[in-house]
Amino acid sequence: MKNNKSLIAVNVSVFLIMLGVGMIVALLPQRVIDLSGSMSVVGLLASVFAITYVLAQIPIGHLADKIGFKKLLIAGYMICSVVGLLFLGAKTANHILIGRFLQGIGEVPIWALAPALLSLQYADTKGKVIGLYNASLHLGLCFGPLLGMLLVRTAEQGNSAFIFFAAVSFTGGLIVYLYVEDFRSETITERFNPGKLVSLLSERRVLAVLIGIALYGAAYGLMLTIIPAFLITIKSFNQTMISLMFSLFYISVSLSQLAAGALSDRKGRLAVMIWGLLFAATGLAFFSPLQSPPIYLLIALASFGLGMFSVSAMAYLNESVADSLKGTISGAFYLFWGLGFFIGPILAGKFGESAGFGISFYLIAVLMALEIFLLKAYLISNSNRNKSF
Repeated sequence: MKNNKSLIAVNVSVFLIMLGVGMIVALLPQRVIDLSGSMSVVGLLASVFAITYVLAQIPIGHLADKIGFKKLLIAGYMICSVVGLLFLGAKTANHILIGRFLQGIGEVPIWALAPALLSLQYADTKGKVIGLYNASLHLGLCFGPLLGMLLVRTAEQGNSAFIFFAAVSFTGGLIVYLYVEDFRSETITERFNPGKLVSLLSERRVLAVLIGIALYGAAYGLMLTIIPAFLITIKSFNQTMISLMFSLFYISVSLSQLAAGALSDRKGRLAVMIWGLLFAATGLAFFSPLQSPPIYLLIALASFGLGMFSVSAMAYLNESVADSLKGTISGAFYLFWGLGFFIGPILAGKFGESAGFGISFYLIAVLMALEIFLLKAYLISNSNRNKSF
């Protein structure tokens, strides 16, 4: 029987740290306003995190391929623990922004490297274990704000959330140190070569999937920004209804990744990616004219589809490269996800202001439909070794 020690350890660790992340992200905007006296600084909370999170993906992924995944995973958790203490002792808004900058670096290994490590240790069931890991991550994000509501009732008690985040980050790193088995390819001896990386990412079948990942990132970003704003301003949703929407989003993504990871192991990555995009496009295209409660069903459908696509796309990319590039390709996944996540909502917001937000949602649904045809065109030649629905 396969030893599941590493699998259990990384899932417990990521669930713990994402509980902390879910708690602090709700507190940081008010903390920045209190320290700076300005709402304009709040927007930088996402920007400074994005800079390091996106730019560090490929270098950290390649470094993991050279020196091993475990060291960088532990480093990521420990950086986040230090960030929690920095937030706790912050005297100015700049201290918070520095913490977010460092948090972007710390979260790169946690999001990208653990799935790559699991894909190597559980090669025959990589879709299942990656889906389980991503589900644990999103469940932590889902329950973190709820736990925060219980622990944090006043502004002064907000410090307890930062202490909690520092503690669970340290605990996660300790769990990884004690129980996770490392993997390091012995085949990498050359320096990081951007030319070879560009050649890999420009392969048609890989690029087709990466384009879909960017769309996935854009839709994920819409779910956290533009869609809630649309529901509040156009549909008159209150805060309780928005909280329900976020819970549905995270739970739907988690459940779909649990199911779709194992399904893609049996039925093939391409089939699950296509069905995921189809579900996501359908939900995004048709939710905006509806009212509550039917609107929740379409949002849940779109969220379920996004989870299906993401786990099967990640598994597909991991199968597309040698073991010596697992970390690099996982970094590429989150590089393209990050680009979509941070650029997509900006473009949707600008387009929505001029043409209507409903049109923005239709447009991303159309792009997902086109992506389905792109995947069929460039991956169909490889699908004969996979089963189909």
